[in-house]
Amino acid sequence: MFGTLEEFDYLECLDCGSLQLDQIPADLSPYYSNSTYYSFQALNKSSPLKKILKQLRLKIFLSIGMLSPIYGYWLRKLNPSFTASIADIGCGNGQLIYEMYASGFTNLHGFDPFLDDDHSVNPHVHLWKSSFENSDLTFDLIMMHHAFEHMEDGESILNSCKSKLNPGGKILIRTPVTNAEVWKEKRSLWVQLDAPRHLIIPSVEGFTSLCQRVDIKVDEILFDSDEFQFWGTSLYEKGYPLDKKLVPKNFSNTQLKEMHKKALQYNSEGVGDQVCFFLSKD
Repeated sequence: MFGTLEEFDYLECLDCGSLQLDQIPADLSPYYSNSTYYSFQALNKSSPLKKILKQLRLKIFLSIGMLSPIYGYWLRKLNPSFTASIADIGCGNGQLIYEMYASGFTNLHGFDPFLDDDHSVNPHVHLWKSSFENSDLTFDLIMMHHAFEHMEDGESILNSCKSKLNPGGKILIRTPVTNAEVWKEKRSLWVQLDAPRHLIIPSVEGFTSLCQRVDIKVDEILFDSDEFQFWGTSLYEKGYPLDKKLVPKNFSNTQLKEMHKKALQYNSEGVGDQVCFFLSKD
């Protein structure tokens, strides 16, 4: 991602195809501290007028499916109440839960050990410099958006989610998966390998087996990869770091549209490079 060209070894399960980083660095913070790392950019806040427009947009989206916000389809499927207690594990700067607050949600908590400190953005958005396992709070919805793969022990974090989930609650986990055709084709150049930040990358089979082991129900599995798997991997093939500014210099609009079309096809075939798991307690 940053172009350091360090090398890291991964172990690949011969049974399910899941991946695990062989040796985890003693201090991972340098791999998250680069000023360009996406999840720790400055929080982008909304004006009062924008909040009104975002709240209106979300109501329209939830009712008729039009005008999707950035956190679209999965939120409509879950349809939590606006007062639901919601946790975002691996929240980064908290932008996602802030956007949910701006759209009308009122009880939002983000957890990330790489934050500078505990603080509240406002009375409705709380950010905790902590691992989720250390919280005493319970929630109606627990989310991990590309955070599960950053966890050292998948079984431990799922058990923690289960113990902190209120009755009738839901768990949402979005993660890259090794079912990806691009992983099979490009191997170490796959952009979502993201060494060494990604400590584990499951296959769908490996993840569902883990859920069975901790007695969590898999309600639905949706492949939701996009063109990033192609242009990001291609940048690595060209010897570039991961920089979105390089995209228009290396790919035409036509090429990007073809990548988007290919991503949708891969999703339909179950060979996209990321998945959304909808989970609940048995």
